[in-house]
Amino acid sequence: MKKLIAALALTFTISPAMAEEEMVVNIKRLSMETTQAMAMAAVEECRKQGINVGVTVVDRNGIPQVMLRDTLAAHLTIEISKRKAYTAANFNAATSTLEDRANTAVGRFDDLIMSAGGLPINVGGFIYGGIGVSGAPTGETDEVCAQAGLDAVAEDLEML
Repeated sequence: MKKLIAALALTFTISPAMAEEEMVVNIKRLSMETTQAMAMAAVEECRKQGINVGVTVVDRNGIPQVMLRDTLAAHLTIEISKRKAYTAANFNAATSTLEDRANTAVGRFDDLIMSAGGLPINVGGFIYGGIGVSGAPTGETDEVCAQAGLDAVAEDLEML
């Protein structure tokens, strides 16, 4: 009987706390039009520098929402940009800041690329995903183009 009373008492003390927790998590997603605008702004920034690139924008789970490959960009720029975007989204960090981890067990995970060119899409403390660029002569230039993609929509996202 004592065990039953203790169990009931525990149930009643836990239930109000559980009632306060949300049972559903609402997650914001970028629209297709927003991700296209980001990707195109990144391509256009690289074009200004005479560079053809591949750009991928992924959602917060690392799933591609849009992939663009400029006319003369190498085919492999798509896969590399996808992995940079995936890495940036999953680590919530610029891939350039992860380069020292590239030769670790985590860095050798198949879908990760820890070299410059990927940026998280983090606006107002909310992670929307990542953008990755590949094809410029340096990762730093890839990152400048990725930043241009972010900048193209950041102000609008901050208003949400």
